[in-house]
Amino acid sequence: MKSICRSICRMMGWVIVAVLAFGPGAAAKQGYGTLSGVVSDPSGTPQMGATVWLISEDLGGRTVSQLLSNQYGAFITAHLKPGNYAVRVSLAGFLPAMQVHVAVAADLTTMLHVQMNSVFASLDTLRRKPEATSEPDDWKWVLRSSAATRTILQWRDTDPDFAASVQGPELPGAHRMHGLLQLTNGATRPGSPSSLPDAPATAVSYDQPLGNLGRLLIAGQMSYERGASGSFASVWLPSGAAGRGPETVFVLHQSKFGVAGLAFQEMRFDQSQQIALSDRVSLQAGAEYLRAGFVSSVAALRPHARLDARLAPGWTASFLVASNPPLDHWERTGALESAIQELDSLPTVLFHGGDPVLEGGWHEEFSIRHKLTSHAKVEVAAFHDTVQHQALFGSGPAATPDFVQDTFSRALLYDGGSANSWGTRVAYRQKLSDHLEVAALYDWAGALTPSGQLDPASADFRNNIATRNHHSVAARVSGKLPRAGTQFTASYKWIAGATLSRMDAFGEAESQMDPNLHLSIRQPLPGLNGRWEALADFSNVLGQGYVSAGGQDSRIVLVPVFRAFRGGVSFQF
Repeated sequence: MKSICRSICRMMGWVIVAVLAFGPGAAAKQGYGTLSGVVSDPSGTPQMGATVWLISEDLGGRTVSQLLSNQYGAFITAHLKPGNYAVRVSLAGFLPAMQVHVAVAADLTTMLHVQMNSVFASLDTLRRKPEATSEPDDWKWVLRSSAATRTILQWRDTDPDFAASVQGPELPGAHRMHGLLQLTNGATRPGSPSSLPDAPATAVSYDQPLGNLGRLLIAGQMSYERGASGSFASVWLPSGAAGRGPETVFVLHQSKFGVAGLAFQEMRFDQSQQIALSDRVSLQAGAEYLRAGFVSSVAALRPHARLDARLAPGWTASFLVASNPPLDHWERTGALESAIQELDSLPTVLFHGGDPVLEGGWHEEFSIRHKLTSHAKVEVAAFHDTVQHQALFGSGPAATPDFVQDTFSRALLYDGGSANSWGTRVAYRQKLSDHLEVAALYDWAGALTPSGQLDPASADFRNNIATRNHHSVAARVSGKLPRAGTQFTASYKWIAGATLSRMDAFGEAESQMDPNLHLSIRQPLPGLNGRWEALADFSNVLGQGYVSAGGQDSRIVLVPVFRAFRGGVSFQF
């Protein structure tokens, strides 16, 4: 019945257009042309109240008429000078439609059919691979505002940079998921809001397109077993993709601290903008505002900037100034999981003299990247790191008030003081096949190192810690098993000598490597259409790098990265 009604409405619309176009009044306007049409949705239902602008292309884009479609979706205008016109149509709830180069001839009526697409219908068109290519060029997937009108978004296979920025379920040809639910236990990142309370947690993220306003990612996480805690994060991408325009990030975390159950809050607000200064030079700049505390709080404003310059084909130079350690989590895990990772992008909060302080400093780096082949590249960098409050992580009973003891575990934090060092890095990455990639990293960088006997109860404990440079070599293998669908990452970083803090945090974040042996596995569960996935992350599998503080009989150990496990299941919807 609905299809019959729609057919009748379409027929009535065209009849009215014909009557209006060829009626007695139309023939009286000798030497002028007439333009008429019908506005409908993708199902063919006429749309009333659509605003139609007629723009003369011959007069430099001047609007010559503005109309409204009637109850049958029809519109008509006469007394038009012969020439080419552009017709723009807008209607609430639909994407604007535009047809250009519409020819209007004298004493003739030009008839149009304008189809209005909704935002969700257009995005669904983008997600589904068309059965046949509509144009004989290298553009494979095209999102348009209406049939045979202007292009809104195009996907080209030959653009490797854009393809690398969209991962996993966001690739064309696959159904793009809008939500992700993770049920996990444990944590792998020391100092993050979810790491100290090693408890089961539930995290949810959602990807909401905003039409012309871009895209909004929302994530939240709750944990109850060891004190109620919750985190919220939102990422607004006006350009629709990370790393392709302005980005706004807001993160808020609240948990119970201490036996008294004081409400501890952390907040981060980051705004960044990308500017193309020329065809060869681009600038990404912004700033983040941080605030944390409970009875008393501490705040900081930290700007960051990155300048990229293309020196020659295959050669790129970059200069970076940012806060240290890095808080950027846009890795190759996809937008939904990256939004959940933003929940852990808050800085570590320490206590010095009873007052809260934020770990952080500055990282300045100059690097040159060379693309050896289409699948291999090498990078050489020189950098300088300064940290005012270097966080040291350990396990055991707190010896003095300077050690902040976690209420629900043996984990503790200590303010290791300031650190200042220069370093250099050489990184190599190669894609061996569509399912296998390898990377290697060499570092000579500074880290906090024990310079004497570490006695936690001594007033000279901090004086026995110094910044020293160390050599390190790391390698990573990541890929996917085609038949099983298993995604895996295995990396190992060897460091010469004992260290108490991370060295070259920026290099580790860019190369996705942690100290010692790290394993990550993502396994789709069979029979569930790839929506359910088991995940497991192992940090410091071999338990290396632990330094005893206070001799062999001490119950306190310090380590840059704990031996930890995080596992669970995730569901995409």
